[in-house]
Amino acid sequence: MPVLLIIYSFIEPFILVNKSYDLSKPENEKHVKIVFLTDIHVGPFYSVERLEKLVKRVNKLNPDIILLGGDYVHRDKKYIPLTFSALKELKPAVFTGGVLGNHDHWESKDLSYEEMKKANITILDNANASINVNGRTINIFGVGDYCEDVQKINYDDIRLRNGYNILLSHNPDYIGKLDQHSIDRFDLVLSGHTHGGQVTLFGLWAPLVPSVYGQKFRTGIKTIGKTEMIISNGIGTVTPPVRFCAFPQICIITI
Repeated sequence: MPVLLIIYSFIEPFILVNKSYDLSKPENEKHVKIVFLTDIHVGPFYSVERLEKLVKRVNKLNPDIILLGGDYVHRDKKYIPLTFSALKELKPAVFTGGVLGNHDHWESKDLSYEEMKKANITILDNANASINVNGRTINIFGVGDYCEDVQKINYDDIRLRNGYNILLSHNPDYIGKLDQHSIDRFDLVLSGHTHGGQVTLFGLWAPLVPSVYGQKFRTGIKTIGKTEMIISNGIGTVTPPVRFCAFPQICIITI
């Protein structure tokens, strides 16, 4: 039995699932579909060919917005141009934007930014974008990686905006440092980084979670005051390239 479980743990990283979240409200007659991808980790364990298949799968979902949560590559900056060449083929109806993760800083922040621009991906590190989708205003804010960068947001600016406010932060721990008043200015927070624990006790608990908040910010949807927070298991893996009851996932969010 232990041998079979070990073998399975090398198979699960290839079982990519769609994880859907319906956050729509009755008063919003025109819904917006967001696809959130994070922690792809193209490298020795996740090929460009797999990424190309992922891009085609996402495009078939016909999203209005695609948001990318960082950690695009793993172990070597040579993967950065290849990764963003594939991500350039993402075809949302309106907008693609993303932030960097810690691995992107380790490999090359500058090259990552250069390739994101070539791929027509709006860089949201300590920046924001306001877009119109189906007659609704969607304001997307991003922050720099919590471990390797600074985080700058003008919260007064958020308060003055009309529309639906989204915060993109690679690491969920950034949210833990904010006061409730600041969190409440966002309708939705999207994070990755944890990989859902990557190896878990049947999805209930993980011995290793890269978060100072442990299981609290491991995976799934959390309600924090007036704000919904979604923490994705991500797509790829780090070393070792295994998962157990922490399936890789494409997050599909309807607002």
